[in-house]
Amino acid sequence: MKNRATIALATATLAASMAMGAMAPATADEAQTTSIEAIQGTGSASQMAGQQVTVRAVVTGAYAEGGIRGFYIQTAGSGAEVSPEGSSGIFVFSPGGVSEVAVGDHVQVTGTVSEYFGLTQISASASGVTVLTEPADAVKPLAIEIPSADSERERFESMLVDPQGQWTVADNYSLNQFGELTLAQGTSSILPGERTLRQATDAFAPGSAQALALEAENEQRALLLDDGATLNFLGASSNKSVPLPYISADKHVSVGAEATFTGPVIMDYRYDLWRFQPQGQVVGAEDADIPAAFARANDAEPADVGGNVSVGSFNVLNYFTTTGDQLSGCTYYTDRTGQPVTVRGGCDARGAANDANLQRQQAKIVSALNKFDADVVVLEEIENSARFGLDRDDALATLVGALNRAAGAQQWTYVPSPVAVPADEDVIRTAMIYKNDAVKPIDESVILDDAAFDNARDPLAQAFQRVGGNSNTRFLAVANHFKSKGSDPKDGSANADNGDGAGAWNAARVEQAKALVKFAEGLKKERNTNKVLLAGDFNSYSAEEPIQVLTQAGYVDLGASAPTRSYLFAGRTGSLDHILGSSEVAQHVTGKTIWNINATESVAYEYSRYNYNVAQLFSPDQFRSSDHDPVLVGLQLNKK
Repeated sequence: MKNRATIALATATLAASMAMGAMAPATADEAQTTSIEAIQGTGSASQMAGQQVTVRAVVTGAYAEGGIRGFYIQTAGSGAEVSPEGSSGIFVFSPGGVSEVAVGDHVQVTGTVSEYFGLTQISASASGVTVLTEPADAVKPLAIEIPSADSERERFESMLVDPQGQWTVADNYSLNQFGELTLAQGTSSILPGERTLRQATDAFAPGSAQALALEAENEQRALLLDDGATLNFLGASSNKSVPLPYISADKHVSVGAEATFTGPVIMDYRYDLWRFQPQGQVVGAEDADIPAAFARANDAEPADVGGNVSVGSFNVLNYFTTTGDQLSGCTYYTDRTGQPVTVRGGCDARGAANDANLQRQQAKIVSALNKFDADVVVLEEIENSARFGLDRDDALATLVGALNRAAGAQQWTYVPSPVAVPADEDVIRTAMIYKNDAVKPIDESVILDDAAFDNARDPLAQAFQRVGGNSNTRFLAVANHFKSKGSDPKDGSANADNGDGAGAWNAARVEQAKALVKFAEGLKKERNTNKVLLAGDFNSYSAEEPIQVLTQAGYVDLGASAPTRSYLFAGRTGSLDHILGSSEVAQHVTGKTIWNINATESVAYEYSRYNYNVAQLFSPDQFRSSDHDPVLVGLQLNKK
């Protein structure tokens, strides 16, 4: 990696540059200029750090607002080829001088060279910046394939570039906070055709050489597209009055979408990451400084999976009809005016702060489920209403009522809780809903009460039969929500995160997988069917041990061959959500898909981010109704 300047050096050089304000700069006629290439050099840091220099160049990017507090300059006429002496561009840190310049100006800058956390810059006072009247040759954007090595990228630091090749949106999570997008360059050489940055343990065993190689390649393929600002949009209230860059209520930038550069960008290096900086701050979705266009995903409805019965899994993101304002002790996440939106802690509620926010959350979930085209849907993260002194199915019944009202018909029914339920359940639970004109339940549902799930949600099983079918059309669905990867115990136990990529509590998830296999095998005889579907949020990527326990027991991961994944974390795509089928049901599968409406979309569209920014992005549609994408499988179940 690139050598980092120390905080002490950065502080010292910044102080020196500020002291320059009391010095009279050389006039344009008197100044002895130094080339930018000589300042940059060919190494990881300038050999002229601490020296005062005067340069003449053309402004390629200027940021009077947004926190960057400076501008980029580049040697006049450069860009057609790479100078052997060093980069032809450099950043000028000049809070006072930046408002005096514009892109295209020919300027003279006198200031002090420094290394600011890896970025070579000149620190100049306002009096050290002069806009020249004489003309200068325009800078030409350098058309290049961006190299993967830091040492090679260094040669283009702060230069205006026209990135070549294929680019894909790989992460948009930080767009909501820092105005950043991660782009992936080209496709993976390890996973041919993979355009996003794949979670290593979704493809290879944790800790394996292949997994390590894939993650190393992910690091090399990733670059940030910034917004020409350093604003934290979740910070000061003044920042929240600036519209989020790149997106609007109807203009999405989705993970997996192709990105096409429509204008040049500056090869920037900040906060230990290489970035593409636009030539000016991007404000909103229609700003003239947006340097890229993004393809729109075809996600209005899930792909057709065929068959005469379909089964899906859907995480409803802590759908709680018991809102925070009904309980005591709740703390909240608040919008830009200080109004509560979602529960932060202090009580058992986990969802909306009040009814207004519940209605926004519910509208998104209802829109998504009514477009999902599934006959049976396994649900995760729904309120266990018994924890609030209500019927266990109270929240579930409320959701089904809302689905039917929106559909204009009584098409949905929920699977009632069994008489016997575990004594100490989590405040969230699994559940099932179904379309009563497609399938009918057989016998009572049953919940697995096993010590392996003491730290997770207990699996719920229900047998179904196709309406108009016979016992040959019967199948068993089991809803699952294994222990999450978070809350590392850090105690050296088998459940601690050992750094192999599987996360914390992997041993617990392995035991849960083993208990699930035993549970399902017993139910095959009790419910008179060998057709079993294990569905839900397993909190395990496809190549991790809990999923391997299930596949080694004969279950087929029906979503493993899907072209997309169900979850996005830390810029990596992978599937935590699975539908696994017994060999007896796998042969009846007609299709499978992952409907990318949630994980691939910016979190800014969630109900939980309502009124966080002056740009109102909430819509009562399916997008970002959860943080997991739903998974869907089609089955052809015939009488014989």
